Amino acid sequence: MVITIDGREVEIITPEQVLQLHAIAQLQRLLPQYEATRDPEVFAAIQKYTDLLPYEDDIPMEDIIHLYQLHLLLELAKNWGLNRSDYFAGGNMFVYYSLQQATDIVMGRDTSCRGPDFFIVTGVDGTKFRRRWVVWEEDGKYPDLIIEVLSPSTADKDKGDKLTVYRDVFRTREYFLYDPNTSEFTGLEWVDGQYEDKPKNEQGWCWSSVLEGWVGVMYSSFWGRRFNYLRFFYPDGTPVLTDEERAERAEREAEQAQRQAEQAQRQAEQAQREAETERLQREQAQAELERLRAKLRELGVEP
Repeated sequence: MVITIDGREVEIITPEQVLQLHAIAQLQRLLPQYEATRDPEVFAAIQKYTDLLPYEDDIPMEDIIHLYQLHLLLELAKNWGLNRSDYFAGGNMFVYYSLQQATDIVMGRDTSCRGPDFFIVTGVDGTKFRRRWVVWEEDGKYPDLIIEVLSPSTADKDKGDKLTVYRDVFRTREYFLYDPNTSEFTGLEWVDGQYEDKPKNEQGWCWSSVLEGWVGVMYSSFWGRRFNYLRFFYPDGTPVLTDEERAERAEREAEQAQRQAEQAQRQAEQAQREAETERLQREQAQAELERLRAKLRELGVEP
């Protein structure tokens, strides 16, 4: 917080900020040591001090659609990689990439880039719990895919300062921007130090080499609210399903299986009835044949 005293701007810090700045000072000392030695004890100390850094800014999302869209992307990312643990998907969480940026975040400076709305990092242990993504704890790994959900107050930063960081610092392979108010969707790909527009298919979707599938807008329902949501699609164009859609599909498949089982049961019962009718007809025919033979014998004719 900045206040003015005797015409001078003075930055006031809280006890928590003092502790966090101390942690950053310790990290400045420890990170070069770890880079040189790869000492696990030094890394443990790095983790201890990193855990003191903020991981949320308590700034509410713009509106309910942003909240829904973020949770939808996280759910789709989970279901896209069902039974896989070699990637991490995060949303609305800090991404720490330098100690200067960490200092800016601690001091609440608007110039700091706190992190994307949604991101995916591949080739990492996805089962590890993380409150924040810390590049120096992740062997220098940056997000491979980033999605920003635009709003009137963030669009300029998402298309300007953040894009510059994602391009020049993160070198993120794919950057998608989606404006839920207008359904405007843009895909960018990192090529030779620059972002180039991704081509779109007939549906207006962009191919993602990270997902090995499509990213695009589809009118659908999530948490009971129908909207033009940004979604993931498999290579054949079928959507990656939400948990609710998976449950509905499983219910439909169970109902279909039940109908098929009931139909098979009816067919089996019909076949059994037909077999019983055929047996009775054979028995009746045999009985009639025996009656006729007996009649012939009565007439002195040997059948």
